[in-house]
Amino acid sequence: MLKIKKTKFSGLIVIQGEAHHDKRGYLREMLLEKIIKKRFKFHIISVSKKKVLRGLHFQTKNPQGKYVSVIKGKILDVAVDIRKKSKTFGKKFEIVLSDKNNKSVYIPPGFAHGFMCLGKENIINYSCTNYRSVGYEYSLLYNDKKLKINWPFKKVIITKKDKTAKIFNELLDKF
Repeated sequence: MLKIKKTKFSGLIVIQGEAHHDKRGYLREMLLEKIIKKRFKFHIISVSKKKVLRGLHFQTKNPQGKYVSVIKGKILDVAVDIRKKSKTFGKKFEIVLSDKNNKSVYIPPGFAHGFMCLGKENIINYSCTNYRSVGYEYSLLYNDKKLKINWPFKKVIITKKDKTAKIFNELLDKF
């Protein structure tokens, strides 16, 4: 049975799953749309090695809600509230998700999202409420001092796009 835990961020919830183990392996329920009352149109699997950092990503046209689960490995998952009218605007939410703790997170539209891989091999599943809006995808600088994210590794494996992303104030002034 999945258990829902609300957070101080409106719409952002943590889902505690349960794995049922036997001699064959295990079975884990990860997502029941009827519990979180969201439809997911676009599903992604990401495979990354240790110290890979992806994000912080968002899109301005057709913003996406994301349901994030770890199939194998362990990640530090981070969401930054970029909803200008939100009480938690500019604040970050951090959670460790792993195949061991069976936690998932639903991040509503209006957040920049990213994660750092902590395990040797990490397989992440995320389901999105909207399709990609190519041309409207942006990155918020992962190590922006304003965000005060304490990433576990200083030397990271990251794309050029994410390494040269805009800082919070600069990017949000644009929208």
